[in-house]
Amino acid sequence: MKLGKLDFEPIEDNLNFVGEPTRASIETNELAGILVSEIDPQLSDTAAFCNKYEIGLDVSVNCVIVEAKRADKTWYAACLVPATVRADINGIVRRELGARKISFAPMEKATSLSDMAYGAISPIGLPNDWPILVDSGAAALQHAVIGSGIRQSKLLVPGSLFASLPNTKIMPLAKE
Repeated sequence: MKLGKLDFEPIEDNLNFVGEPTRASIETNELAGILVSEIDPQLSDTAAFCNKYEIGLDVSVNCVIVEAKRADKTWYAACLVPATVRADINGIVRRELGARKISFAPMEKATSLSDMAYGAISPIGLPNDWPILVDSGAAALQHAVIGSGIRQSKLLVPGSLFASLPNTKIMPLAKE
């Protein structure tokens, strides 16, 4: 499938283009309808990627890892939002996770705990005990471009796929 300047191919024939946790999750959960395209790893960040490959921000979905705290407990969660909006981390997300304090996870923590590259973290393959909060707008997309776990590729998935991931909740997350 052609999107912008990229040709996306079926993942089944190209599992070497995704990170190990992503590959394992695709196989274990028998996820279907996933396409992959190789990209320049220097252009993995959303703005540079969309500009270079002529992909609209409206189909790009960011996966943000947050660190939640309450008393002496710390846990992590993922938030998926279209690149055109900002997640309400300190309001909606904090309340949904039952956290007293919430912040973006430090890069080193997000990458080491997810075993994925910064700028390429995918909701597919995150630790099974992490909540995944998906903005309703992302779930409603016909096709969404997301990270693959490595900076050398991007995935093209139906927005409906997000609901099939472990510990996922679809809800409005956009900051008003």
